[in-house]
Amino acid sequence: MRGRLYRRIFFFLLLFIAVALALSAIASHLLLSEVVRTHVGGALTAHALALAGRLPEAGRPDAEQQAALESLAKSRGLHAALWGPDGRRLAFTDIDIPTPRPGTSGDEWLPSPSGPALAVALPDGRRLVVQPHRLPRPGRFLLAVLAVAALLAFASYPAARFVTRRLEKLEAGVRRLGAGDLSARVEVEGHDELASLAATFNQAAERLQALVDGQHRVLASASHELRSPLTRLRMGLELAREDADTAGPRLAEAVAEVKEIDSLVEELLIAGRLELQRPDTVEPVDVGELLAAEAARTGASVVAGCAPFLGDSRLLRVLLRNLLENARRHGLGSVVEAGVEPRPGASGGLLVWVADRGPGVPESERERIFEPFYRPPGHSEGRDGGVGLGLYLVRRIAAWYGGTATCLAREGGGTRFEVTLAETRAT
Repeated sequence: MRGRLYRRIFFFLLLFIAVALALSAIASHLLLSEVVRTHVGGALTAHALALAGRLPEAGRPDAEQQAALESLAKSRGLHAALWGPDGRRLAFTDIDIPTPRPGTSGDEWLPSPSGPALAVALPDGRRLVVQPHRLPRPGRFLLAVLAVAALLAFASYPAARFVTRRLEKLEAGVRRLGAGDLSARVEVEGHDELASLAATFNQAAERLQALVDGQHRVLASASHELRSPLTRLRMGLELAREDADTAGPRLAEAVAEVKEIDSLVEELLIAGRLELQRPDTVEPVDVGELLAAEAARTGASVVAGCAPFLGDSRLLRVLLRNLLENARRHGLGSVVEAGVEPRPGASGGLLVWVADRGPGVPESERERIFEPFYRPPGHSEGRDGGVGLGLYLVRRIAAWYGGTATCLAREGGGTRFEVTLAETRAT
């Protein structure tokens, strides 16, 4: 762009200015000629006839006719020239006055570089040509046109640079972002399309930076989370190899560790999928039926009827399972209740809730528990404490379906999780 686009814009503006001024000059010339003919013509004809009546008779010496013509033309503010019947110029006040065309009779308008002139036929065969003093000279008009063109050209260059400079800033931001500088942003100037483009670029850059930062955090935490079960798995297998009597229980523990690793990897894959793209599977799903099936696995009490929804049944199952497992794990053996119902006050969507009578979540922790791999103080790692991705996935899945996930204090003690799914339900 640099060194090319602004020049193309500048030359285009120059071409536009040249064409506009040329058309204006032609229109002005035609308009001026018409004005002279219609408004000046009558007065000029009267002046010509008055001048002709006071000229010396035909056949008088040329010097006498020259002196008389100069005096009379000057008194009336005219340029004039007198031609004989033979086409010879007898007298004149300005050499630029046009010559009458031979073989014509009567009055006629004659074009000339200095403006239109009127030729009047005298009774004795002579031709008198008169032209006003004060008609604008084409040369001056041309100079004025050129001056205006130069002024507009001078003003169009900074205008072209103003537009392209903002594009160059945007290009520099894109180059920085493409080179790996995720903090690259561009200044939003004005309120036009370029400003909207710059704002869109900044939003995309912020989104990209958030995605990359989130991936880094997830990968860093995942490496730590995978290390613990892998260490336990290795130690268990080594002990089983050394002591054949305890090999059975050790292998059972190893299988449990493998299941934990498999669960963590699956949740990491789902988290990565949600970060990079929107779920592309859309099918009618009965969320109430899914909730009842998952509640049967955890022993939760369900209050749910038919709750149709358009979405990915696998992701919705992960959302419900994680909510129920979280309540079972942290409810300290209390009864877990769950339900799904239409969103109150909304034209579509669902509200899913899961509640327990556990110790509850402190207000300061109610947002942090949705962060990946975060565990409230006092909660252990491993199979009993979970891997810290369940609630993170719940919020991410809800967000993809236009909803939210919140943690609330339950009246009478305990915790209540509410998840809204705001997309249009199936019919």
